[in-house]
Amino acid sequence: MLRVGQKEIDEIAQVLLSGKVFRYGIGSQCNRFEERYAKYLDVKHVVMTASGTNSITAALVGLRIGPGDEVIVPACTYMASAISVLAVGAIPVVVDIDASITLDPKALEAAVGPRTKAVIPVHMWGMPCAMKKIMRVAKKHNLFVVEDACQAVGGGYEGRMLGSIGHVGTFSFNYYKNMTAGEGGCVVTNEERFFHRIRCAVDCCGFYWEGRDEWVEHFAFNGARASELEGAMLNAQLDRLPALIRTLQKQKKKVLDATADTGLKPVKANSLDWECGTNVMYTLPTIEQAEQFAQLAGGGIAGKTGRHIYTEWDPLFQHKGAPHEALNPYNLKENADCRMDYSKDMCAKSLDLLNRTVMLGNSVDRKAADVNRKIKQIREAAKAVL
Repeated sequence: MLRVGQKEIDEIAQVLLSGKVFRYGIGSQCNRFEERYAKYLDVKHVVMTASGTNSITAALVGLRIGPGDEVIVPACTYMASAISVLAVGAIPVVVDIDASITLDPKALEAAVGPRTKAVIPVHMWGMPCAMKKIMRVAKKHNLFVVEDACQAVGGGYEGRMLGSIGHVGTFSFNYYKNMTAGEGGCVVTNEERFFHRIRCAVDCCGFYWEGRDEWVEHFAFNGARASELEGAMLNAQLDRLPALIRTLQKQKKKVLDATADTGLKPVKANSLDWECGTNVMYTLPTIEQAEQFAQLAGGGIAGKTGRHIYTEWDPLFQHKGAPHEALNPYNLKENADCRMDYSKDMCAKSLDLLNRTVMLGNSVDRKAADVNRKIKQIREAAKAVL
């Protein structure tokens, strides 16, 4: 959470006092946020959801991904990216990241198989993927691209907002994100054909509540819609977002510039001028040096962030992808020819990179003196380790 204050309190209080807490036919906060966020991202359609996981799942439903399909996901992402694939009955295929700690376009191309239907590039920890290369690979192999921008709200790539580049984009607004409603998320797209299915995946009765039958296709899906309270808070948060992102970007560049002569190797930036700037990350020569540097500089090891690393995705290794065995994607005959043999060392390159990479979080609440102290700490840590 970057910042919450009186503005959010006032917006939520207004909704509660008005009694208009339900979005359809009563309130207007959710519709207002969807319209404003669409303009902010320069996309045609935004659909609010209950979470980032719900967003990715709804996006895959919108693209008609299902049994018999494989979806490529990177070795470093929150487990939800892979679990959402299982939720629609498809099989996740895990591939390596590169020096940017995001999906390796070369690994993506090498992993494309006859059943590969889509790829989920994840803008991890606020850092954009190499989207030009990924989109070229996707076009070459006729793959759908579902951008997972859950950890990169407010970030961009070479002048375009993250989430607006692929066929569909997904966001999370939970407590830890750059823009938050405590929980929540959204799906975005420019494609009308995906938009209608996504809306139904989020709320199977949305057409009923809106009192019209323009949704084109109705089907039963256990989605989760947003409330006016989330819409109200997100409208206040959206007002704050651009300035907060600029602050983080400026802070990151200052730290990088001030440590450029230390011998530290910053994680490769695919679009430094446009990324969120939420973290400064360095890749050290060895695991031992990374651990020592992290301790001295006050940071953490990327490879020790739990469910963000594929080795911790138990449902994949246990082949348990549904609440009932009859629905388990790993048991479906349609998936018999899909690749589903996982091992803890299948992305050894990624594990090595992650275990040598140190994360140092930035903060919008840091004063200039605080930033200077952090720079001094990083420089002293580098001198002791390198």
